[in-house]
Amino acid sequence: MKKKEFVTQDLLSKIYQSEPGERRKLPPERVLAAEYGVSRFTIRQALEKLASIGVVKIVQGSGIWINDNVRSNPLVYNSITEKRFDQIQFRMVKLHKKLPGIEEQQVFGIEAGAFIWQFCRLRLVDGAPVQIEISSMPVSLFPDLNQQIIERSLQRYVLDRGYRISHMLTSYQAVSVSREQAALLGCKKGSPAMHIANRGILEGGRVFEISDIIDINYTCTYVIPFNHDNLAFRQGAQGV
Repeated sequence: MKKKEFVTQDLLSKIYQSEPGERRKLPPERVLAAEYGVSRFTIRQALEKLASIGVVKIVQGSGIWINDNVRSNPLVYNSITEKRFDQIQFRMVKLHKKLPGIEEQQVFGIEAGAFIWQFCRLRLVDGAPVQIEISSMPVSLFPDLNQQIIERSLQRYVLDRGYRISHMLTSYQAVSVSREQAALLGCKKGSPAMHIANRGILEGGRVFEISDIIDINYTCTYVIPFNHDNLAFRQGAQGV
């Protein structure tokens, strides 16, 4: 593990280990650098990562403040959500309308003759392509979808149309990059990647987007409360 990642995760662990009100600030950069035996630049990188995911707030002249609500909420960040929007760009590869298949009819709750959008876009981080996304959205909900929208934030677009997003349902599977995917991503065929299947769900339960993503630079860290009930259920199931 890189030093920056180790410091980030160790600080995150210490923040969650402390009780609310017990620690409101982290030590200064120079103190943390001495404690971890790394440069202040490495500490600064780790702190910037914690700030980008909302764990701390760095106030010039005041210190590194821990956000009050961070310990009470599950935290998930990955190699996409930790990036600032000015580091991320999208490039549309294609966009077209099509009639839905049976599965798409079921997922979106639409009739066979109702069109859906299907588009492919690349996600670039710091100018380098890291992700291919193939998505579908109902034309009835989003009649004005176009290249300009696709090359910006889709979630912002959905919210701006007056919809309220409720959940994102996501699953992951390790895969190898195909020849066609490698050509778009600028990597070798067979390179390891993460296949991310995603559904966006509106309040009320309607699915507004389904997407399949191939990511060649995917990492994820999450903190969740320990689920005692789930453990007891699984242990009980072993005796059935």
